[in-house]
Amino acid sequence: METYSISTSGKQNKFSIKRLFSQSFAYLILIFGTLVTLVPFIWVIFTSLKPASEIIRIPPTFFPETWTLDSYRTIFTDPHVPLALFYFNSFFVATFRVVITIFTSTLAGFIFAKYKFGGKDAIFGFILVQLMIPFQVVMIPGYLILVKLHLVDSLWGLIIPSMVDAFGIFLMRQFIEGIPSELMDAARIDGSSEFGIYWRIILPQLGSAIAALGIFTFMGTWNDYLWPLIVITTHEKRTLPLLLTWYNSQHGTRYDLTMAASILVLLPILIVYAIFQRRFVRGITMTGFK
Repeated sequence: METYSISTSGKQNKFSIKRLFSQSFAYLILIFGTLVTLVPFIWVIFTSLKPASEIIRIPPTFFPETWTLDSYRTIFTDPHVPLALFYFNSFFVATFRVVITIFTSTLAGFIFAKYKFGGKDAIFGFILVQLMIPFQVVMIPGYLILVKLHLVDSLWGLIIPSMVDAFGIFLMRQFIEGIPSELMDAARIDGSSEFGIYWRIILPQLGSAIAALGIFTFMGTWNDYLWPLIVITTHEKRTLPLLLTWYNSQHGTRYDLTMAASILVLLPILIVYAIFQRRFVRGITMTGFK
C-alpha cells in the first residue's frame, strides 16, 4: 500500500509540474502577443502627447519628456476640421447600419434556422458564397446602382448597400439553431403570430450574439475607407477615416497632429468594445455550440 501511494504521488507531482510548465509557456506566448499588439498603440498615444520638436529628436524617446496636449488643442480649434460634424456622420452611418443589419440578420437567421421550405439549403449556400466574393468585384456594380438611385454623395449611400449581411445571417442562424423549438410551439399554442414568436421569444435570447454582430458591424463601418471614398465627394459629408487621410495629407510632417487625430478616430471604437466586451466574447463562443 505504501509503495502504491508513493508511486501515485510521484505521478501526480510529475503531472502537476508538466501542467504548470505548459500553462506558463502558454501565458508567456499570450503576454508576448499582447505586448506586440499594445506597444504600437501605446507609442501612438505617447507620440500624440509629445511636442513636435521631441518627436523628430535623435535618438528618439519612447516616453514623453515634456507632456503636452497642444496637438489636441490644435485639432479642436482648427476651423477646417469640424470634428463634431464628422463624428455625427460616422455615428449616423454606423448606428443605422448596426440597427438594420441586426434586424435583417436576426430575421433571416430565424427563418433559416427554424423553418423548412423548398430551396432552403440552396438559398443559404448562395448567401454564404457572398462571403468569398471580394468587395472589389462588386464595387463598380454597387456604385452604378447608387448612381441610378441618386444616392451618390449621400450618407444613405453608405447604409443601403449593406442592409443585408451574409456573415450576420450565418452568425444568427448558428445561434438560433441552439434555441429549443418547443418554445415556439408553446407560443403558437398561446396564439402568437410567427413574427410575434420572432419578436417576443427568439430576439430576447440573442443578446450575446447581437452584441457580437453589433460590434463587428460598428467596427467595420467606423473603419471603412474605400467605399466612403468612392461614394462621398463633399467635404462636409466625409466620415472620420476620410478625414484622417485628408488631415494626414495636410500635416504629413506633423506627427504629433496625425497621431492625435488617429487617437480621436479610434476612441469611440475602444469605448464601444469596453462596454460590450463580455457579451461580445460570450456571443462568439456560444455560436459554436448546437
